[in-house]
Amino acid sequence: MSATHRIFMRSTMLMLALGALILFSIIASSIWLLGRTQDMFDVVVQERQVRRTIADLLQNLTDAETGQRGYIITQQQDFLRPYTNSVGDVRNILANLDKQMANQPERARQLPQLHRLVDAKLGELEATLNLARIGRIQESVDAVRGGFGKNAMDEIRQLLETMRDTADISLDEGIAAQKRASNWLTWFTLGGAIAIVAVLGGALAVIIQHVRELSQARQEVELLNRGLEARVQERTEDLIQANQEIQRFAYIVTHDLRAPLVNVMGFTAELDTALKSLQAYVLSEGAQLSEQQIADARLAASEDLPEAIGFIRSSTRKMDGLINAILKISRDGRRQLKPEPVSLNEILQTTAASVQHQIGESGGKVDISIDVDMIVSDRLSIEQILGNLFDNAIKYRRPEIPLNLAARTVQDGRHFIRIDIKDNGRGIAAEDHERIFELFRRSGQQDQRGEGIGLAHVRSLARNLGGEITVTSQLGAGSTFTLRLPRDLSKLVRSET
Repeated sequence: MSATHRIFMRSTMLMLALGALILFSIIASSIWLLGRTQDMFDVVVQERQVRRTIADLLQNLTDAETGQRGYIITQQQDFLRPYTNSVGDVRNILANLDKQMANQPERARQLPQLHRLVDAKLGELEATLNLARIGRIQESVDAVRGGFGKNAMDEIRQLLETMRDTADISLDEGIAAQKRASNWLTWFTLGGAIAIVAVLGGALAVIIQHVRELSQARQEVELLNRGLEARVQERTEDLIQANQEIQRFAYIVTHDLRAPLVNVMGFTAELDTALKSLQAYVLSEGAQLSEQQIADARLAASEDLPEAIGFIRSSTRKMDGLINAILKISRDGRRQLKPEPVSLNEILQTTAASVQHQIGESGGKVDISIDVDMIVSDRLSIEQILGNLFDNAIKYRRPEIPLNLAARTVQDGRHFIRIDIKDNGRGIAAEDHERIFELFRRSGQQDQRGEGIGLAHVRSLARNLGGEITVTSQLGAGSTFTLRLPRDLSKLVRSET
């Protein structure tokens, strides 16, 4: 299973688990809030029933009192009908009120007082009506005027109003709690819906990303398949180019090594001639020598031999330098690369700091622009490449103007980066753009020390890193060296092992 597929599976399972957790939370919170809402609803219903019962009790007592007074005043039986109906319902209403407050001990404590007052009121009503029925109207009226019944009714009304106020408070609290529970349910549902939409969006994004990566991978495979022949041809051209470079290298090496050898051989002949003159003089054993022989021996000892030995030494030093240069490039090619995370900004800043005193002497400056910083490559090789390019820019600057160096790193395709080193120096003729990267070859006026191995060494290092270096330049307008390197050398090293 590929890493991309594993990441997709983990992301999908995570989204599913998160969605299930959110859904479970919504269900649990909804059940709890619905329970709370139902409890509050029951409280509201109960308080409304209590309030209605209180109102019914007060109304029936008022109706009974009205019937009582109407009968006492008129002596008509029709006025007793409201009294009779109301008195019969009062007991039932009290019984209902007892049941409704049975589970509320604090409020139920008021019921005995209410029963006592109601009994007193009903007793007063019954007593006055009995007096009226037997014709003792004045006594009945006097009893009503005595105020006992009124006082009992006022106390009943006050007590019922207190109970009703308590019911109203409980009713308001229940309605408020019901609204809060409803609001919480709304917010939980809305938040859960948003969370689920977010999870679905995340899952959809993961799926789209996975599909995009699969599509991209498929396109890359198709592109690689389509470009297989082109890559084979490109590899073939690279091999041909490498072979041609080997041939040029062999020619250059043999030519440049042969020159000091020819010098050595030529001056060896001079040594032989000078030696014969000296032998004639030294081995004469007292024989008479001509003035010419003596002059030749003296010339050989004073001029010919020192000159020949000096030229031979110079040629051997030249040959030793060439051989050492070849060995250096050969050793760099065999050195084991060590891919590691490398900060291009750090290396460029360090390299610029190492030559700042030389650039600053002429009032010059170094500008560094970093678009890509971290890559995986061989630090030593990159340091040597950039060090050579900076040194060359200083060596071949124009003395009449300050040296300005600019270094920039940018992305170059998906797997490569590019480092541009630009200067305002002498510049390089177009016909020498490729020649300067050959061993022992230099361009332009040869007024600087060196053997022409710097840029050859740079190209060798760049190719060892899986990259390439090129130059664009004009005489008198400066040069830009472009170093192209892979972003991750470790992949290249693994593929070759």
